[in-house]
Amino acid sequence: MLTRRCAVLGSPIAHSLSPVIHRAAYRSLGLDWEYTAHEVAEESLPAFVAGLGPEWRGLSLTMPLKRVALDVATTASDVARTVGAANTLVRRDDGGWDADNTDVPGVVATLRAASGGPVDGASTPGPVCLWGGGATASSVLAALAFLESGPVHVHVRSAARAGGALAVAAALGHPAEPAPWAVLPACADAGVTVTTAPSGAMDELASSLVVGLGGGVSGRVLFDVVYDPWPTPVAAAWQAAGGVVASGLELLVHQAVGQVHLMTGSDVPADLLRSAALAAIGARA
Repeated sequence: MLTRRCAVLGSPIAHSLSPVIHRAAYRSLGLDWEYTAHEVAEESLPAFVAGLGPEWRGLSLTMPLKRVALDVATTASDVARTVGAANTLVRRDDGGWDADNTDVPGVVATLRAASGGPVDGASTPGPVCLWGGGATASSVLAALAFLESGPVHVHVRSAARAGGALAVAAALGHPAEPAPWAVLPACADAGVTVTTAPSGAMDELASSLVVGLGGGVSGRVLFDVVYDPWPTPVAAAWQAAGGVVASGLELLVHQAVGQVHLMTGSDVPADLLRSAALAAIGARA
């Protein structure tokens, strides 16, 4: 009997906590499965996937592979097609691959937990400030549409970078518009701020972002998708000012819950995966 294999692919990949999280899930489920990490560049993904044997069951995909993943998939879920990105590939019985996106429900779960309830326009009035326009930003916009949040300002260094993300919002009928890479007066009204920019990209705005919220950040949610290193300067400033902060670790955990279900057919509690991730982070430190 073949030992089932799964892996996380991306570039860079050495920092990934996915192996720790998925292996903890397998132990909990009593599965003798393997989960590894592989450095795979965008142009190398088709050949890598084509070379996998029948023992392979699933792949987790991180940057920069989330968009090109759709090109190697046989089928794709509605959410993956709408977002234009997949973070999961699951092997079909016929040898093909099904693409899915568990980032979207992962963002929904993360924002609901951080806010302590709904994140809709009624319970969290004002716009949402979203920083970054890549594949993760597209998933965030899809999640905000599902949550029926307020209108979204997508802050990018150039309007062209927001094109894909804004197209997702338009397809889902959710109000969103591009905004410059600067703290605007409208940011002061935001009940939720989400940063999807890479580590370090928001550092120069940390102080001005918090100061720009004229009424203070108390009770307001910041979701920063970075989890290593943590806290980011933005998260540290926000928390010091009394705001609510959710890290990318929460997204990593919640999207992994979905991936484990897709790959194994079984469910694991988020707390189990979170504990495994925190233990790994502690060991690194």
